[in-house]
Amino acid sequence: MSDERVRYSDADLQEFKAVIKEKIEKAERDLQLIRESFINDQNNGTDDTSPTFKAFEEGAETLSKEQNSILAGRQEKFVRDLKNALIRIENKTYGVCRVTGKLIPKERLLAVPHATLSIEAKNMQK
Repeated sequence: MSDERVRYSDADLQEFKAVIKEKIEKAERDLQLIRESFINDQNNGTDDTSPTFKAFEEGAETLSKEQNSILAGRQEKFVRDLKNALIRIENKTYGVCRVTGKLIPKERLLAVPHATLSIEAKNMQK
């Protein structure tokens, strides 16, 4: 029997699935918090402050909304990538590098469960 496995065992895939589901739950909670803070347009009562401070505050509020929008986009991509990893688990292709065809080390997948490239393939991109 060859030292190089073609795919992870069903038991390994179930372990990865549990890790990914947990990460999805946390990522979706985080995304909800980001969305809530983005949608929260409550006025903090700055109508009585001087116009100079109000302009600074409005600028900061705009910047904060832009940052939240960027964060929300990243978080949505992260959730989508994790859900795609679940599909790869169901297809039993999870953990196989899409460039080299070799198994991505288990340690890497536990750290970055949505990874589709081995470190070797990632380094080839540079």
